[in-house]
Amino acid sequence: MTRGVGVLEHVNHEVDRRSVPPVSDELSRVFSALADPTRREIVARLAVGDATVMELAAPFDVSKQAVSKHLRVLESAGLVAQAREGRRRLYRLERGGFDSAREGLEAFWTEALPALAQVAEASWEAKSR
Repeated sequence: MTRGVGVLEHVNHEVDRRSVPPVSDELSRVFSALADPTRREIVARLAVGDATVMELAAPFDVSKQAVSKHLRVLESAGLVAQAREGRRRLYRLERGGFDSAREGLEAFWTEALPALAQVAEASWEAKSR
């Protein structure tokens, strides 16, 4: 076993023992939805303005049904909402999902990373003695 691996094992054990803020299911849904490049492109397009499924499908080499499926995933993650405008169904970005993701990341940066840094430093100091 190398020294680095032993340190990592110790850090993993210490992190498991501490109370690290849990990642919410909502945050997991947001990141899962944004993991797909097509969905990220749809989000980028909707950042310009509201659009129909046909308008969103135009630049892609996929069916309207495929884009609709991507929109359902984005909608279930709270990133996209739909509204009727006459006979048209328009999709728009939903700020709440993005705010939730931002808040989750801020919590990670302010709570989890400092705790991990403390564990890593303590582990490093213990191994250096």
